[in-house]
Amino acid sequence: MSYTIKVSESGKYIEMKVVGNIDNLKAVQYNIEAHALARENGINKHLVDVRDAVNTDTVTNNYNFAYKDMPQADIDLSATVATVVSPDDHSHDFMETVSRNSGMNVRLFTDIDEAIAYLES
Repeated sequence: MSYTIKVSESGKYIEMKVVGNIDNLKAVQYNIEAHALARENGINKHLVDVRDAVNTDTVTNNYNFAYKDMPQADIDLSATVATVVSPDDHSHDFMETVSRNSGMNVRLFTDIDEAIAYLES
């Protein structure tokens, strides 16, 4: 399992790429790091590329991630997040639903170019 976090070439969003299995404990850690970099650079948009990462967490843990873990973490809950998933991977679908229901602006994409256009608009 690996991940990278950096400012995009355009400077308009933070890029996070995750490879391997991911659960809410790792996701919180990565989000804290990504949002710290965003604050340092005055950015409030994020591209999360999980096309090579499967969410292996339970439904309960996914719910807790959105309603308990993220609100308690040092992150910008008003940030715009475009998450790119593999077309055949539905392990991130419930996470999008509970994140949006908890007030976060998270949207899933299967096309990275569409996700980037969304963030740069």
